[in-house]
Amino acid sequence: MIGIVGGIGPYSGLDLLKKVFDNTLASSDQEHLDAVMLSASSKIKDRTEYLIGKINENPAYAIAEVLLKLQATGATVAGIPCNTAHSERIFRVIQLELKKENSTIKVLHMIEETVAFTVANFPKITKVGVLSTTGTYKSGIYPQLLKSKGYEVIIPSLEMQEQLIHPSIYNPTFGIKTISNPIHPQARENLMQGISFFKEQGAQAVILGCTEIPLAITEPEVNTMVMIDPTNVLARALIQNSAPDKLKPLKIP
Repeated sequence: MIGIVGGIGPYSGLDLLKKVFDNTLASSDQEHLDAVMLSASSKIKDRTEYLIGKINENPAYAIAEVLLKLQATGATVAGIPCNTAHSERIFRVIQLELKKENSTIKVLHMIEETVAFTVANFPKITKVGVLSTTGTYKSGIYPQLLKSKGYEVIIPSLEMQEQLIHPSIYNPTFGIKTISNPIHPQARENLMQGISFFKEQGAQAVILGCTEIPLAITEPEVNTMVMIDPTNVLARALIQNSAPDKLKPLKIP
């Protein structure tokens, strides 16, 4: 059974579950994989607020509790649809908490899976832009892993990150966390400006490194750049680790 930590954000959990179904070879209800999602938004503190020092409580503890509940329900492999939760300060504590409880659930690392997916499927790409929350931005995890694989990485300036990209997700009036369905036009416009910046800098691909971003940017390509969706990557990895014979062939744009 596949487990999904929902609620971080709520629509991101739904998006991951949908993409698990979308990537599964099935011709009937019964041929789909068993999956369980627990959306416990009220229990899990904001990941970016923790990383930038606005709150002191590490959300890792609540995420680990959810993972243990998923395991108790029958999940054997799990995904956390939140890029920021995979920063070392959070993910390492999740692993330690699970180890304390002798947990057997396999928790996939979304960012490692995304980088491995990019290496395996886009061998001609050398220059990658990264869109993310400010928490993920400041953790530096995407640039670190991408550079270790030989990529040139483009990120927004701190000013662009804080005034344009992060508000597309967190702004209380138009951000995706406030208005998820449908997405507010201003949120998409902000993100598209970031993508245009990457194009100007010569990027060949853009990693949509916050699970809210693929809710707004749904195209496989923008301005001839490949849009890499970590939520879809994670969905495919969950299937691969659960029932590899059920994984649909990948369609590369």
